[in-house]
Amino acid sequence: MSVFIFRRFLTLIATLLGASLIIFLVLDALPGNAAQMLMGADASPDAVRALTIKLGLDQPLYYRYVHWIMGLLTGDLGNSYVYGTPVAGLIAERLTLTIPLAIMSMSMTVVLALSAGIYTAANHNKLGDVGVMSLTQFGIALPNFWFAILLILLFSVKLQWLSAGGFAGWDESILAGIKSLLLPAISLSVVQAAILARVTRSAVLEVLREDFVRTARAKGLSKRDVLWRHVLRNAMIPVMTIMGLQFANLLAGTIVIENVFYLPGLGRLIFQSIANRDLIVVRNCVMLLAGVVVIVNFVVDVLYAFIDPRIKVHNL
Repeated sequence: MSVFIFRRFLTLIATLLGASLIIFLVLDALPGNAAQMLMGADASPDAVRALTIKLGLDQPLYYRYVHWIMGLLTGDLGNSYVYGTPVAGLIAERLTLTIPLAIMSMSMTVVLALSAGIYTAANHNKLGDVGVMSLTQFGIALPNFWFAILLILLFSVKLQWLSAGGFAGWDESILAGIKSLLLPAISLSVVQAAILARVTRSAVLEVLREDFVRTARAKGLSKRDVLWRHVLRNAMIPVMTIMGLQFANLLAGTIVIENVFYLPGLGRLIFQSIANRDLIVVRNCVMLLAGVVVIVNFVVDVLYAFIDPRIKVHNL
């Protein structure tokens, strides 16, 4: 077990280093000059050169990369070119909205997907199975930003139950904050729930065909008992992988949805930073999202080792 976790940890470190190098090189190779963007098109060359030196953009490429990595390790992410404040503070402030939004979306996704997936597997080839799977196929093809606009038209414009955008803030009340994030969370969860429901259905059906399930039924256990006591634990192994990746994707997916609903979260910060060519903010935000994906994969692999005994035997 310890050897398995250690190998996965080494893979985690190597992947993070590779991702950081790619992110740094790609963003640094973008055309344009951050100092020129900040100073404006009419700025004098001397003023642009002075700002370039002040921002450290005149330093060699390798020096800037090492300096950035050391900053990541120590928590010093530098200062934003546009806002003039520490990047770490900007990201932390925006995460107070983005993380609750992702958690709400993931909670909705899990409840909807597991309910639909288990129901359709238990009623395989029946009318309910066909109907729910048809809805999931429609959900997969549905762009979440377009669905978000439909939700705004229905619940904000026509029914006037919820706000069309903006964030009330956690200081006002937790209920007001949750209400502001309800429509964005629904629009994010629909596609993810459709995907996860189909994966859950396939996993449960595959386990239901195993010999140990037939043996359990032959011993007199009801279909419900077999499903909940024997099938679901084995079926959850592939489902967990998708759930982990989906949570990371929900964080990244907020870039579009937060702009649709005008939410001051991490996604909107990335969008604004790209428009302003605030590369230091973009670089750290993208690295954060990449790090979340890699770490979630690592956690899922470790959970595999505790859930699936075949991994333990294979790695002895």
